[in-house]
Amino acid sequence: MASDVFPDVIAILPAAGIGSRMQNDCPKQYLTIANKTLLEHAVAALLRQPCIRRVIVAVSADDRQFARLPLADNPRVSRVTGGKERADSVMAALSQAQGADWVLVHDAARPCLHQDDLARLLAITASTAVGGILATPVRDTMKRAGPGGDSIDHTVERRDLWHALTPQLFPLTLLKTCLSRALNDGAIITDEASALEYCGYQPLLVPGRADNIKITRPEDLALAAFYFSQLQTPSLQNAHS
Repeated sequence: MASDVFPDVIAILPAAGIGSRMQNDCPKQYLTIANKTLLEHAVAALLRQPCIRRVIVAVSADDRQFARLPLADNPRVSRVTGGKERADSVMAALSQAQGADWVLVHDAARPCLHQDDLARLLAITASTAVGGILATPVRDTMKRAGPGGDSIDHTVERRDLWHALTPQLFPLTLLKTCLSRALNDGAIITDEASALEYCGYQPLLVPGRADNIKITRPEDLALAAFYFSQLQTPSLQNAHS
C-alpha cells in the first residue's frame, strides 16, 4: 500500500504522566535527546507522514512546559487536558478527534520510531476493520515470580508472546466505543489494544523494530540516545552524497 493512499489519521500522544520511575523531577516526556524533548521527537516522527493530519497531545492540567516548545505553534498540533490514567488522557483526546476515520496512539516517551515501521502499521488499514499494533516477539526466557515477587515460581512458555509497542492504530469510533465501555466497567486497561481485547476484538500484531524503546527508567535514556543517533545516520549520509 503506497504512502500516498493511506487514509487520513489523527494521532494522539498521552503525555500527562509524571514518570515516577525515572527518578527525575522532570516528566520523562520533557527529558532531552539531541537538544529536543522526547515528546518533540515522538511527534516529529508522526508528522513526517502526510496522512497524519493532526496530532493531539494530552498534557496534565498543571503542565507549564508544553507551551514553551516550538511544537505548540505547529498548526498540525493541538493540546488537551489529560487525566490521571493513560486511558483517561486518550479519552480526552478522542473527544476532540474529528475529521478522520482512523486514530493512532503513540507514547510520548518513544523517540526512536522508524518510518518503515510507521508505514507498515498504516498499511494495515487496507486489510482490517479492527486495527493493530507494532510489537516484537519475546526473545528472552520468561519467568513468573511467586508470591512476594523475589523468587521464581515457574518459567513461562515464550512462544506466541509479544512485547506490545506503539504506535497502535484503530478505527476512531471503534476505539472510542471500546475504551469507554472498558472504563465504565472498571476494566484494567494498560494500552489501547487491551480495550479492544476487552470487547472481544483481536487487533493485528505488526512486527516492529526492537529499538523503538520506551523511556521508563534512567538507564533507558542513554540507550535511546544511541538508537536515535543511529536512526539519523542514513539521512545524514544521504545529505552528503
